[in-house]
Amino acid sequence: MLEQIAYHRRAAVAYAHRWAFQRNPAFYDYEDIGGDCTNFASQCLYAGSGVMDFTPDFGWYYLNANDKAPAWTGVEYFYRYLTRQIPTPGPAAQSVRLRQLVPGDFVQLNASGEAFTHTAIVVQILGQPTLRNTLVASHSYDTDYRPLSTYSFRSARFLHITGVWRTIESL
Repeated sequence: MLEQIAYHRRAAVAYAHRWAFQRNPAFYDYEDIGGDCTNFASQCLYAGSGVMDFTPDFGWYYLNANDKAPAWTGVEYFYRYLTRQIPTPGPAAQSVRLRQLVPGDFVQLNASGEAFTHTAIVVQILGQPTLRNTLVASHSYDTDYRPLSTYSFRSARFLHITGVWRTIESL
């Protein structure tokens, strides 16, 4: 049986600030083999959720560089996992408009018009969310407190974390 628990946004954002310009040695750095942005986003998300989904192929987990779910490091897989319709253990999200973002949520960018290729975590919003005052942290172009307006992209999608599903034992 599953129950939904709160997502600890402050913990996710604190993790982002701590590791934005460094690499946590507990996780492999994928920078040289396709990029580290979604790996970093997953680490932040895990810092705020504390629950992984060990479902083979379709879950969201990291054990080591060679034993991880595609959703841990892949931009599109990360999106599909978070927006899944059937609850499984782990964080969940819904696709929202920019104005609905809060710190601890995620942004994915499509630079070429063909595919989404970058994931960043929202770390601060200065007033009503706009591209100028929504600040993010990310890897692959290590940054913290970077305004979304400074990225070059054709489209963006916004993921609001709605909570975390965890398994509870039935009596």
